[in-house]
Amino acid sequence: MSNTIYIGYYFKVEPIQPGTEILIAELGYAGFESFVETEEGVTAYIQKEEWQEDILSDIQIFNSDEFDISYTFDEIEQTNWNEEWEKNFSPIVVDDLCSVRAPFHEKLNTKFDIVIEPKMSFGTGHHETTHMMLQHILQNDFNGKTVLDMGCGTGVLAILAEKKGATKLDAIDIDNWCYLNSIENVERNDCHKISVFEGDASLLKGKSYDIIIANINRNILLNDMETYAAALNKNGMLFLSGFYNNDIPIIEEVCNKHMLKLVEKLEKNKWVSLKFIN
Repeated sequence: MSNTIYIGYYFKVEPIQPGTEILIAELGYAGFESFVETEEGVTAYIQKEEWQEDILSDIQIFNSDEFDISYTFDEIEQTNWNEEWEKNFSPIVVDDLCSVRAPFHEKLNTKFDIVIEPKMSFGTGHHETTHMMLQHILQNDFNGKTVLDMGCGTGVLAILAEKKGATKLDAIDIDNWCYLNSIENVERNDCHKISVFEGDASLLKGKSYDIIIANINRNILLNDMETYAAALNKNGMLFLSGFYNNDIPIIEEVCNKHMLKLVEKLEKNKWVSLKFIN
């Protein structure tokens, strides 16, 4: 997969907020998978094989008189991603407890320190959904728990879960690059209880967990909810993100069908993260 090509779009947005938030939300629905906010707007990435010439045709914000948006785009080989990331990536701190940084950043004074070499993987803590999932992990008891990180991206959520005391963890992603990147990051953070797998929810057959973390897009969550519910132990916790506030009713309806009860909601810039229990 080292020769996988991405298309990078470089958007200038005026006014930058809330224009950038709206644009990222719409690009996510269109299939873009990684975003880096910049001083002028946002850079968005999509795999070339997922790209088509009219990829932006359904982006409604372009039709709005309230925003002025211009862009350029080009092809990026994944081997150039570290350079791209180093130009744009700054460390983050979540709830004064957990820092997520790249190897070229100095260590910060937080209880949990996670070092991520993101490459093209999604999940650095910068995106609202990852940030909220990190908050959920910090706020809940993971000690002695078995955990699934579904759609693991960089592996950052599984890594924090192990640091919070989880004893056995599976991290799964359908993307080969994310799979390889997660393995690297697990080793980089000296984690020994995380097993990384390449694949989808079919890998969950016969497995069970105390806690399931799934930060994926809405349609995949809805499609796989029955599988997650079947794999969740009694008195288990299910954390979901990757969707917007107006998606909550349909997510909750499907969860309720599988005896999952909504008990907590986090919200950040119209993105949400939900906690369910069974």
